[in-house]
Amino acid sequence: MGASCALRLADKGLADVVVVDVLEGIPQGKALDILEAGPVAGVDVKITGANDYEPTANSDIIVLTAGFPRKPGMSRDDLLWANYDIVKNSVENTIKYSPTAF
Repeated sequence: MGASCALRLADKGLADVVVVDVLEGIPQGKALDILEAGPVAGVDVKITGANDYEPTANSDIIVLTAGFPRKPGMSRDDLLWANYDIVKNSVENTIKYSPTAF
């Protein structure tokens, strides 16, 4: 979901985009793929991949797509609690680096 959202934002030239993920190399690769498609789409936006939130500093808009996927046999309550720490960490870092973002 996050990579698709980042692609749509970049493809329309709406904003510079920072893709953040805890997995080393994943957001950097996704950002590079999106960046390399920019000239084909005729857009010139900056795309950054990172494993921390520092590159998001002073952002105006934050799109949070982080989350743990639901596994077979998991209730919605189980999924809620599995995602609690992920969302909590993302929100805390968003506030830390971009306190006026929405």
